Amino acid sequence: MIRFIDMFRDRFGVEAICRTLGATGSGFLTVRGYRAARTRPRSARAIRDDVLGAEIARLHAENYGVYGVRKMHALMRRQGWLVGRDQTGRIMRTFGLEGARRSRRVFTTRPDPAALRPADLVQRRFCADAPCRLWVSDITYVATWSGFAYVAFVTDVFPRRIVGWSVSASLRTEQSPLPALEMAAWSSGDITGLVHHSDRGSNYVSLVYTDRILELGAKPSVGSVGDSYDNALAEAINGLYKTELIRRRGPWRTIEQVELATLEWVWWCNNQRLHTELDYRTPAEVETAHYADLESPEPTPVSLGNT
Repeated sequence: MIRFIDMFRDRFGVEAICRTLGATGSGFLTVRGYRAARTRPRSARAIRDDVLGAEIARLHAENYGVYGVRKMHALMRRQGWLVGRDQTGRIMRTFGLEGARRSRRVFTTRPDPAALRPADLVQRRFCADAPCRLWVSDITYVATWSGFAYVAFVTDVFPRRIVGWSVSASLRTEQSPLPALEMAAWSSGDITGLVHHSDRGSNYVSLVYTDRILELGAKPSVGSVGDSYDNALAEAINGLYKTELIRRRGPWRTIEQVELATLEWVWWCNNQRLHTELDYRTPAEVETAHYADLESPEPTPVSLGNT
């Protein structure tokens, strides 16, 4: 209310404003009360809110401006700040900060009715007991001024880490999903026995793609037609990508610009982004903890949620 009076005092005068506010029944304050409030030292809570607000705004900007109250509260606690969740939400509202919101899903792949399809080895159970046990893949697109950029991701289910990705101007298998698979295989080493799951888009059920999966020693798996739940985790990654990067930093001029931004986002997503399904940890932390437990005589139990 003090701020309201400050905004209009030169136009209406303090006395007239206080008299009008008193007539509304709010019983706010008199002119003397207003002047006392202006000269009163700031409270400890207000000073602390300013300090916390500056830190929250900095961390919010450093993390693509996408964190809502829950993740921002978890991040502040990780940074060593003793702050409550409700207090974090109140300060974020005061500073005009909010998390990113997802939009409706857009279909980017089409099934090929003539193609031979591998069986569904996942059956919507997107969980694994170690890295390099289950990968999920999907393609999305980004509109640029120079045409569409098609982006493919390969995600390791256990640590939720993006192990392969590619950006291309074409949806052909050799140019879009296959380079992402090759990157994932190169970065992971031996993937014998791994299950590679995707939707039934023509890119993923093509002989070129399926044969390459078999050459790597992995097992191809695809979901059913027209069922988004059969590849839900991969589509969730696409949704995060669109929400946290593409829609917030567009419009995009060139495919090369999208590729560079995707490189930066993937690194942040793997190494800094807090994932709710990982108990507000990063994929890198989960993977490191897993291999550390293998070397420890008493492994620490890891609880992961399902997407």
